[in-house]
Amino acid sequence: MSRVVLAMSGGVDSSVAAHLLIEAGHDVVGVFMRHGEQSPAVCSSDASSLPIISRLDHKQGCCTAADAEDARRVSDRLGIPFYALDLNAEFGRIMDYFVAEYARGRTPNPCVQCNNWIKFGKLFDYADSIGAEFVATGHYARLEQRPDGPALLRGVDASKDQSYVLAGIGRELLPRMLLPVGGFEKPRIRELAASIGLNVAEKKDSQEICFVTQGRYDEFVKRRLDSTEGGDGDRGGELVTVDGEVVGRHEGVDGFTVGQRKGLGVALGKPAFVVAIDPDTRRVILGERSDLDRTELTANEANWLVEPPTGPMRCEAQIRYNSAAAPATVEPLEGGRFYVKFDTPQQGVTPGQAVVCYAADEPARVLGGGWIE
Repeated sequence: MSRVVLAMSGGVDSSVAAHLLIEAGHDVVGVFMRHGEQSPAVCSSDASSLPIISRLDHKQGCCTAADAEDARRVSDRLGIPFYALDLNAEFGRIMDYFVAEYARGRTPNPCVQCNNWIKFGKLFDYADSIGAEFVATGHYARLEQRPDGPALLRGVDASKDQSYVLAGIGRELLPRMLLPVGGFEKPRIRELAASIGLNVAEKKDSQEICFVTQGRYDEFVKRRLDSTEGGDGDRGGELVTVDGEVVGRHEGVDGFTVGQRKGLGVALGKPAFVVAIDPDTRRVILGERSDLDRTELTANEANWLVEPPTGPMRCEAQIRYNSAAAPATVEPLEGGRFYVKFDTPQQGVTPGQAVVCYAADEPARVLGGGWIE
């Protein structure tokens, strides 16, 4: 029997993942990653050095308290131990990254970094401390043993596939990962939850950034920047067209992202989109939809889940979580960077987002990824 640490969010996917792991004969330990506003709690520590919130007192004063309670109820129902890891400091790193990227005129992806730094970072530390062989999550992706090692694949349910957000996981961790729900369609997961009496069977999927609990993301960024700069930092700049015509002003590049159409603060008499952001001049460049077309990109911090390519390689590259992968050629560069050339123009190539490469001859397999420069 293998011990497995399972990240439990209080949602239906991780809850059914617990059931599937138990059915497979594993010794499952449920873990909720606690962040947000602190509330009085009795904490202890174990060999992992991560504070553990007592099972009897793990509530928190933010919107995820209900999720923690759902996860606890599921654990009780299934008869598995349940703990909450106090990861406020680690989530603080995610929030700092999120704000810093927007301040640089880039568009961050906190969910990918959360997987890289926390879910498959700190959770492995905790797993090691309690002698657990595996770490599992409720992500819709699959792992398959191949002659060259474990392969990370898209989930069976194409509409829920989450392999994109897992592309930054270290290759050396794949043998210790379990993804129990990736071989199921979402409706079947809900059916399983209902059949075993889980109260989260019809719970809606989370759609928001977990640490932005009030207002819009741009308001969150502004509040944190104001607190850092004393509230009097001038971050304003010009709104200009692709032809260089100044058509207005803005309060900060942190309020924009490439591809944005709404909330531009200016009316041009025709649809306008953010096509580029220059953080040095603090200019936000507006244009037509066709001005978003890009045929190439460079990326850094390459993470390969196969043997790294030594020359040009055909692939299918995906530039956003909710976009389709497109035929392309990827070529390694020096310094952990790579270049992607698309067969046809793509819209929404955005600095700060992840680009993930899938195998050309097996589009379900993740080859690796990096961060768009």
